[in-house]
Amino acid sequence: MSIYVFGSIAYDRIMNFEGKFADHILPDKIHMLNVCFFIERLEEKLGGTAGNIAHSLALLGEKPTVLSTVGKDFDRYKKVMEEQNLPLEGIRVVDDLFTASAHITTDQSDNQITGFHPGAMIHPCNYEFPNISKENDIAIISPGNKDDMMNLPKYFRENGIRYIFDPGQQITIFSGEEMLECIEGAYMLVSNDYELELIKNATGLSKEQLLEKCSYVITTLAENGSRIDNGSPVEVGIAKPTKVVDPTGCGDAFRAGLIKGILDGKSVEESAKLGAVTASYCVEHYGTREHSFTQEEFDARYAEAFCA
Repeated sequence: MSIYVFGSIAYDRIMNFEGKFADHILPDKIHMLNVCFFIERLEEKLGGTAGNIAHSLALLGEKPTVLSTVGKDFDRYKKVMEEQNLPLEGIRVVDDLFTASAHITTDQSDNQITGFHPGAMIHPCNYEFPNISKENDIAIISPGNKDDMMNLPKYFRENGIRYIFDPGQQITIFSGEEMLECIEGAYMLVSNDYELELIKNATGLSKEQLLEKCSYVITTLAENGSRIDNGSPVEVGIAKPTKVVDPTGCGDAFRAGLIKGILDGKSVEESAKLGAVTASYCVEHYGTREHSFTQEEFDARYAEAFCA
């Protein structure tokens, strides 16, 4: 069984603003916005949607194939992936560009403002899938190169591969027609609640109408857990972290647990619970790939959250 994780590999500059964005933005002056936030803390971490999801899947015992495009400064990231025994065959290196980078600022209310430079990600990864199996494989298409995000759903549909469409921060680069083409035939559409509203606005479809295009709509709700829509909605709670340090990357960790559960033949609800536990470890750390856990620790936290 293979897991294909498409998305970005990036270097993240993660910053914390000790106030609230809302206190510094004047609604009646939004058309001429000019603000500056004094940053208390800045660190550079390894990140990117595909890199983050692959990290948590490796912690869960899987070795997903990452599909992405990176630049001439990939060596530091590559070393870490090699230490995790993550396959590198799906990664294309463009020698005259830098790897993508994200500048993420989070305020006290966990609101985020992100600036993203795609770097080498302007080029598609062009992976050819030499050993694909429609009976066993699963894929996730997370934010990355637009051409890949458009072409991969078509490829997976034609080859009978279950795929999760997770457009995230790239929603605004799609037209409504393009978005619908990607969602059509997806196993799951995964987003947070704000992103779901953007998708509905772009496509002109209600959630019920989106469910006519895909099997499940999964919505993450931050501290309120997640919701599964496939007929009657199912609410899934959170697993309580020992501390809350930074929410960046928690959605990617959730997706990793979700995929792990599906691959293991669990129900979607059980899979979402695995996602909740995985996300709880991410929120305890500053950075999107800094968390770790043993299977025993994971099982204990799952039991505490969902078996009490």
